[in-house]
Amino acid sequence: MNFFDRPFVIPSIFLAFALLLGLGVVGWGISARGQQNTISVTGSASVSATADTATWTIDISETASTGGVAASAERVAQDASAIAKYLTNQNFSSSTIATAAVTTNTNYSSNGGPTTYNVTDSVTVSTSDVHKIDALSHDIGSLNNVVMDGAIVSPEQPQYYVSTLPDIRVSLLGAAIKDAKARATQIAQSGGSSVGPLETASSGVVQVLAPNSANVQDYGQYDTSTIQKQVTVTVRADFYVR
Repeated sequence: MNFFDRPFVIPSIFLAFALLLGLGVVGWGISARGQQNTISVTGSASVSATADTATWTIDISETASTGGVAASAERVAQDASAIAKYLTNQNFSSSTIATAAVTTNTNYSSNGGPTTYNVTDSVTVSTSDVHKIDALSHDIGSLNNVVMDGAIVSPEQPQYYVSTLPDIRVSLLGAAIKDAKARATQIAQSGGSSVGPLETASSGVVQVLAPNSANVQDYGQYDTSTIQKQVTVTVRADFYVR
C-alpha cells in the first residue's frame, strides 16, 4: 500500500501544517509586542491635609543622690499624677492619658565625684483635639505650677498625625498617573510620537511634610511637627508610544 493511501496520513499532514502555521502567527505577535516602544515617567500629586490626632508627652525628672533615690522617685510619681490630673481638668478623658513607670539612670562622675541619679517619669495624652494640645504645649508655666519644687518639667514637642492618610494616598494615585501621562505626552510629542495606553504603573513613596517644606526623603517622610501638612504621592508609569 502506498504511504499516502494509508488512512489518516493526509489529514495528519494538514493538521501538522495548520499547527505550525498557528504557532508561527502567535510567535510573530509576541515578537511584535516585544518590539513595541514604551516610555517611563514619574508622576506626582499633592493635597493639603489637617492632622486629626495628636500625642503629647510630658517628662518630669529630679536629680538624686545615692541615699535620696527612693524619696525622689516618690516625688516624681506624685508629680506625674498631678500632671495627669491637670490634663483631666483640661477636659481630656482619663482614658486618653497614660502615666509611665518611674525610671532611674545613673550619672557617673568623670572626676571621681559623688554618683548621682536621674529619676524620671512621663505622662502622655492622645487626643483628636489637636488645637487644644497645640495651645497647652505653649503654656509651660501652667505645668510648672502643678509640680513640686525641684522637679524639672520637660514637655516634648506634640506629634500630629493624619488618620486618613491611607485613603488620601489611594485618592492621589489616579491624579499622579494623570500627571505621569501628561509628562509622557510632552516627551513623546517632542520626538514626533504619541502616547498610547498605560502598560504598567507602580506606586512610589509618600511624603507628608509641613507646608512649603522641601525636606523629602528617598524612602518617604512623615513630618509630625505641624497640624497642617502637604501630602505628596509619586508613581512610576510606563506608556506605549506610537
